[in-house]
Amino acid sequence: MPVPSRSHLLAFAELLKPITWFPPMWAFACGAVASGVALSDQWLLVSIGVLLAGPMVCATSQAVNDWFDRHVDAINEPSRPIPSGRIPGRWGLYIALLWTLLSLAVASLLGPWGFLAASAGLVLAWAYSMPPIRLKQNGWWGNLACGFSYEGLAWVTGTTVMLGGNLPEARSIALAVLYSLGAHGIMTLNDFKSIPGDTQLHIRSLPVQLGARRAAWIACATMALPQAGIVALLLWWSSPTHALGVLALLVAQIALMRRFLRDPIGQALFYSGFGVPLFVGGMMVSAWALRLSAVSTPT
Repeated sequence: MPVPSRSHLLAFAELLKPITWFPPMWAFACGAVASGVALSDQWLLVSIGVLLAGPMVCATSQAVNDWFDRHVDAINEPSRPIPSGRIPGRWGLYIALLWTLLSLAVASLLGPWGFLAASAGLVLAWAYSMPPIRLKQNGWWGNLACGFSYEGLAWVTGTTVMLGGNLPEARSIALAVLYSLGAHGIMTLNDFKSIPGDTQLHIRSLPVQLGARRAAWIACATMALPQAGIVALLLWWSSPTHALGVLALLVAQIALMRRFLRDPIGQALFYSGFGVPLFVGGMMVSAWALRLSAVSTPT
């Protein structure tokens, strides 16, 4: 059996896209923080959960997406591992199947809830890309599925694992839902670079459906409005300092949005690089608000 060369290993790593692992790993960590349980008491579960959310489930979703998107990638990004031939034949599909099984094996270490959550995430990953379901055919449904899988499901899983299988409180679920809705806008940012191929292959991303400018406005509103709601909730929950922190991060995002809205196609990558970190920073600020509230509440 031939030994994989360095170029093969690089193509394999590129297929799994490590840069995309951060959002679900971060969301899992936010959920763990929001639980109020000392992280040092459950450090092993947190480590396994972060591994599962990023290098396993998210990486699986990337491999699945690249396999089923190989035709559109041949138009938009022909240098990617599959259309370029650096991952030949059906090996892209085999890797996606293998990583699915490995993800389920790692998920079994987190107990019934962790396994169920990972299974749900994997089902969404395949449903997003694989015909005939192929949720990504419509930007409204596909981006919603990604948002809830990457942010909400990972957040709730992090909290539930820390609580020993008990479901999170209503406040934590509310934050997970709102940040999932906001992530819909983040997913839309990724669609601007793919407009030519999506148009040719009839993939109805929001930039294709609405045009670049209207889709940019939708993306910004989808990101900003849930965060405004979170600021209001934090004030209602008597966490004014954290509300101010999220508000400051939102104001900074709005300042960057102005540049993005002037040239959506040219500035989508810029906004992803600078605006999205501010969005996810607010997630951790909100999680700490719940954590401090849990610590200060008598048991």
